[in-house]
Amino acid sequence: MRGTGKGVVAAVSRSASHTMSKPNRDSIRLLAGLGVEGDAHMGKTVKHRSRVARTPEAPNLRQVHLVHSELHDELRAAGFEVAAGQMGENVTTTDVDLLALPRGARLHLGESAAIEITGLRNPCSQLDGIHAGLMAATLGRDEKGEVVRKAGVMGIVLASGEVQPGDPIRVEFPDGATQPLAPV
Repeated sequence: MRGTGKGVVAAVSRSASHTMSKPNRDSIRLLAGLGVEGDAHMGKTVKHRSRVARTPEAPNLRQVHLVHSELHDELRAAGFEVAAGQMGENVTTTDVDLLALPRGARLHLGESAAIEITGLRNPCSQLDGIHAGLMAATLGRDEKGEVVRKAGVMGIVLASGEVQPGDPIRVEFPDGATQPLAPV
């Protein structure tokens, strides 16, 4: 894998219950193969309620949810008041083009934590519970008319470690041909 790009952790969040919004924390601990310690979505198998109902033994490709702070800026400019963690993300980033990452890209956060990006978050109607129209605002269309999902990316934890606001993020791209992100 080749490394390039640097970003910063803007905020970290977790919630022990299945709530849309996650309170900001001073730090979170990522656990390899599991996710965010103390978060309702932590585990080797799916934890999102709708997915558990369908395929409870499926691997959890959504252990960590990341959103770029630039999306929050875009949404605020459109009249939506959103804050870090409010859209359910565990890690809010700055200066990392999360949506442009290929599947399998790795994010090294802080001193030791590492996340492998598995896919896009598919925005859900629960976002409208925060603000009417928020779900639609996290969707767009590209020049070909294809749907663009802007609500962040999902990943699995490869290496454990503490993560806190201000920690550096180093992006590592997979070697060879890459695959674009798709919803997971």
